[in-house]
Amino acid sequence: MNWIKLEQLLLKARPERVVATAPALNHGQLCEQALRLAAGLQARGVRRMAVYLEDAADLAIALLGAWRAEVSVLLPSDLQPQTRQRWSDDVDLWLTDQAGDAHLHDFQQPPLNAAELDPQRCTLSLCTSGSSGEPKRIEKTLRQLINEVEALERLWGTDLGPACIIGSVATQHIYGLLFRVLWPLCAGRTFVRKQLAFPEDLQRASREHPAFAWVASPALLKRMGDNLDWPALSAVRRVFSSGGALPADAAQSLHQRLNQWPTEIFGSSETGGIAWRQGQDFWQPFADVRLTQDSDGALLIASPYLPDDHIEHTADAARIAADGRFELLGRLDRIVKLEEKRISLPMLEQALMAHAWVAEARLGVVQENRASLGALLVLSEAGLHALRNQGRRTLTETLRQHLSQHCEALALPRRWRLLRQLPLNAQGKLPQAEVEALLLAPRPQTPQVLEQTETDGEWSLQLAIPPDLAYFSGHFPKVPVLPGVVQVEWAMNLGQQLMNLPPKFAGMEVLKFQQLVRPGDEVQLHLRFDPSRGKLYFAYRNETATCSSGRILLEAADA
Repeated sequence: MNWIKLEQLLLKARPERVVATAPALNHGQLCEQALRLAAGLQARGVRRMAVYLEDAADLAIALLGAWRAEVSVLLPSDLQPQTRQRWSDDVDLWLTDQAGDAHLHDFQQPPLNAAELDPQRCTLSLCTSGSSGEPKRIEKTLRQLINEVEALERLWGTDLGPACIIGSVATQHIYGLLFRVLWPLCAGRTFVRKQLAFPEDLQRASREHPAFAWVASPALLKRMGDNLDWPALSAVRRVFSSGGALPADAAQSLHQRLNQWPTEIFGSSETGGIAWRQGQDFWQPFADVRLTQDSDGALLIASPYLPDDHIEHTADAARIAADGRFELLGRLDRIVKLEEKRISLPMLEQALMAHAWVAEARLGVVQENRASLGALLVLSEAGLHALRNQGRRTLTETLRQHLSQHCEALALPRRWRLLRQLPLNAQGKLPQAEVEALLLAPRPQTPQVLEQTETDGEWSLQLAIPPDLAYFSGHFPKVPVLPGVVQVEWAMNLGQQLMNLPPKFAGMEVLKFQQLVRPGDEVQLHLRFDPSRGKLYFAYRNETATCSSGRILLEAADA
């Protein structure tokens, strides 16, 4: 490929070079827009700018324009009010797509002259939640980013060739920024502007390009099911995954379908890339990354992606092999004390996930009366089958028995929460504070509404039945079934949220229960209200049959 150094991207416009698609942007247009932005920022006297743009090409323009004007850039992780409040004193301007902020099209001044960027004076601040959930600000120089994109090209540039880069991850964070924006910009590879969060979107975009590569997260890759056109997708040049651990079964499934192992990247906002692997337990450090360990076994990292002479002290325990590759052993900052005993949460999570019933597990401390452990679980298909046919108590007692081979009795979880999926944040992480909040929360009493549509006054809702629904425990303990009275209550409550219904329940008609609704099921709820008769018609259906149906009689409050 025709490589342009990152610091020279604004030095000479190359209109023949396509940067992004949908809509198309060439390198000449990129340069002009970035240099216009630079002139506008200088005219306004801006020195520090926060940027949040979901369009990857717009982000590229904003970064290059800011750096040309020697404006420092902050990339916040979101635009929530508390995020804005936290960083408002640190910036002169917010450049976003939201009303009230500055927008790219606001800057139409004559462009600054083309020039090479200064790798040391151009800076970028990244925001990360860290393991505790408390926001952190991480400073980078352009020199560090240059070093990293050049290393990526040396390692995988030949394999990628002219591949269009298609991503499911946000560009506000280091992985998406490097792999979806800066690296393809330098290499001359086109990239898709939008973050594609669903497998079907990834497939649709892939079919538009003869050569393509994916920059994805474990959250997306483990959701890629049999409904996709795998023979067509197997043309993918490389599948990158980062932001968390990719489950082994998901990696194996991708290998079988694509005839290649996904390329997993291990790193952080602080360190940049540390290592990579394909289909194996051991990680291969990037060429210029030097690893040592402290007395506790934590990785110490020296890297050209860090400030000069800085050694990053991580909380990742590892075993380094003689050939320099290493195996991760869990996070040292997730070792807790119960009754003066040190307990490794990652070790127990690995032990739980070794059981056939568990797909994912996260443990935390429950601070009630005396402290104990709790577990968030995503069940495998076998685990869901066990829950449906043996009940919650049998499932948790079996897992406690399994875990007792790995720990003392005081470390056995006393509280269990069964989830459809772990609620990872935009960075693919689940902060420990969120784990512990979920463990303290009561078990759910309502379904998860996945989708809802309205046609001529009739509503159709796609509902997911939580595997840990509170009503399953008493109905029935060993064979959990969704009670009929709960189905009626859900229909009425959801109907009242969506339609202008009379508030008073007055009775039922033609109530039928034909199929059981079980933990983990997905069902469609159809709702229609006849105001002349005061009747709400409802029906729950699974993929093959009607589960239940009936009519709810409703009256005005003063009737």
